[in-house]
Amino acid sequence: MSAQPPALRDPLYPLKNPLAWLRAFWKFSRPHTVIGTSLSVLALLAIALAADPLSISQGDVIGSWLLAWIACLCGNVYIVGLNQVEDIAIDRINKPDLPIASGEFTKGHAQRLVWLMGGLAIALALISQNIYLMLTVGLSLVIGTAYSLPPVRLKRHPFWASVCILVVRGAIVNLGLYLYFATQLGLRAAVPARVWALTLFVLVFSFAIAIFKDIPDLEGDRQFNISTYTLRLGRKKVFSLARWVLTACYGGLIIAAPFLPGVQAPFLMVAQGIGIFSFWWLSRRVDLDPSPTKKNISYPDFYQFIWKLFFVEYLIFPLACWLAISP
Repeated sequence: MSAQPPALRDPLYPLKNPLAWLRAFWKFSRPHTVIGTSLSVLALLAIALAADPLSISQGDVIGSWLLAWIACLCGNVYIVGLNQVEDIAIDRINKPDLPIASGEFTKGHAQRLVWLMGGLAIALALISQNIYLMLTVGLSLVIGTAYSLPPVRLKRHPFWASVCILVVRGAIVNLGLYLYFATQLGLRAAVPARVWALTLFVLVFSFAIAIFKDIPDLEGDRQFNISTYTLRLGRKKVFSLARWVLTACYGGLIIAAPFLPGVQAPFLMVAQGIGIFSFWWLSRRVDLDPSPTKKNISYPDFYQFIWKLFFVEYLIFPLACWLAISP
């Protein structure tokens, strides 16, 4: 491994070279997860407001959103940061550009960031005095810790690793944040059918993401005995499985849309159709085994496209709710 950059031996590194530190911190926070978290918080607020647009006058809407957003972002950085702290040797093979693996952050520096972010997330949730935000943040941190930290380290087992991701991204975030915003807006603390539908969609989508994300990490996972579906079944079989899981996810929402109160069904059905069509069109051009002679799409680019589909859903679904409001 290359020598550690001199700046990182200096405890004043963030102050002496703030731009370099911010770039490293942005990579450390795993930008695609930050975007996903931010959109989910905004989307659940929009869906809650769509239930009763007049509720926007109840309480401090911006303050409630800002508190939940920052708390969830801090929790997000805690979870992905802890995973990097515990996976340094693996990341040097699978993801050498991450800050600890590349030497931009020392392990000690990263650990301090992780515990700071976790502490801030808990503190902000407690400041809210809202049980649903406390549960959302608390349960997410507990599961994220169990995912990465020995001796539990659930990421070693493909089933439990998938469960961790889909439970946090799917159930806890969607149900917890909706109930938080509903109670902050003075609405009834009950989960409507459209939020259950979104939750189920994200649950299945998160399972597909969990499968897709391990496909390029075959070598590092094999060396460090991290059992994944890719190691057990092979890249091509897992890729095919993930494609059909995502197809079922979109298909289920298309079928359910006409029966969901409070959503504009035609818009939602067309949007899901466009999503699954674009996914299949691109997935047929992916190179699982890159070759200089081929001109297809690289797997990292395809994986980022999957996350973009995930992001877009958090724009589509609230819009479908607002389009259903009678003029």
